[in-house]
Amino acid sequence: MKIIIIGSGLAGLSAGYKLSKSNEIIVFEKDEEIGGMTASYCQEYNGKEYFIEKYYHHIFRSDSELLTLIKELGLEKQMLWLKGTNAYFVDGKNYPMNTPSEILHFSPLSFTDIVKLGLLVLRIKTINNTTPYDRIRARDWIIAGAGKSVYENFFAPLMKSKFGDNAENVSAAWLIGRVKIRSDRGKEGEKLGYLRGGFNSLIEALSREITSDGSKIFKNKEVTEIIINDNKVQGVIIDGNLVTCDAVISTVEPRVLDALTKGKLENLHETLLSIRYQGTACALVGLDKRLMGDGNYWLNIKADVPFGAVIEHTNFMPVEDYGEHLVYITSYFQEEKDFHCVQKEEEVLESYLRGLEKMFPDFSRADIHWAKLFRRMDTAPVYEQGYLQRVLPFDVCLSGLYLAGMFSPTNYPERSMNGSVKAGFEAAKFLK
Repeated sequence: MKIIIIGSGLAGLSAGYKLSKSNEIIVFEKDEEIGGMTASYCQEYNGKEYFIEKYYHHIFRSDSELLTLIKELGLEKQMLWLKGTNAYFVDGKNYPMNTPSEILHFSPLSFTDIVKLGLLVLRIKTINNTTPYDRIRARDWIIAGAGKSVYENFFAPLMKSKFGDNAENVSAAWLIGRVKIRSDRGKEGEKLGYLRGGFNSLIEALSREITSDGSKIFKNKEVTEIIINDNKVQGVIIDGNLVTCDAVISTVEPRVLDALTKGKLENLHETLLSIRYQGTACALVGLDKRLMGDGNYWLNIKADVPFGAVIEHTNFMPVEDYGEHLVYITSYFQEEKDFHCVQKEEEVLESYLRGLEKMFPDFSRADIHWAKLFRRMDTAPVYEQGYLQRVLPFDVCLSGLYLAGMFSPTNYPERSMNGSVKAGFEAAKFLK
């Protein structure tokens, strides 16, 4: 069977991996490199070459399918489990948030509020079915369970930085999923996984497996239409030419899928248009020395700066692996006309650097080796109330068309690399 996969992110490559041994697979990727949200930079500093992701990533202990895939690909020896320290920047001060003792010293919350927050987290850990919470606003649920102060002084800034103006419409189901995925904490904090050498190793291993039996992956090739006749997929249009196939697995954002199919998915047309995505503007900066001298890895921020989080990668991974300190500065945006999306790269970077100078008095631009910005509009769905009704099926009930991606059931109610791997695997089952 000849199968075309649109998109080379984890979902597309995972589907290709499962299907390539017994089918002819062709993967079309519109970007210059494969990997989608897991794509990497090849960076060189001081004679040392290394790969680093354009967006920060790590693995959770619960990511069973992803960890099994890593083992199958012979990458298990590269797996490291390291302590990922977290803090919250509020009113010009860093508050470590890794242990119960540290959380007790989070002064923006009263002792009573901290107890309420702890009880809310404990309650979340007991919830196994998030369906009843899909139509409840996270804001309302938090206030009902822990009070207005806990919402306004703890959750609201985090949700605002992630979802912008849509923050108050996000469902309690998403919040529960988010907290549960981050709840693997011992007395000393959270352990997170990472592949030494970067996730480029995973992407390249999947690519090798897919192409080893004659299947192909094409870069800089954008599919402009999925041809459907008589309720059956005929092929796709690339560079104005028809490439025929027996089936298509699409991993593209829902609105793009609607455009590619010219509205012919009548049973899904309105749903595809109703799923709102948000974008990310993620800068990566190479530095001569640490930005966060306290050794913190992840810093959530409540401050008047144009980003919502700072992630110092080399406070997690050994700096010796890179020869320089690496820091991500990231912001989400909801509209294509947003500053982060429309302004020139150097202007966005300048705004980020000014923000760092405001937050970190010891930061000096003289310490910067290089800075890059990567941004895209299709980062992830916005998990609004009622989003469960819009989760897209793997099989659209149209002969030969299947879907896999961050919009799939495996990425509800919170997206993850593991969810995308599972989505690719599930879509592949329909074609085996």
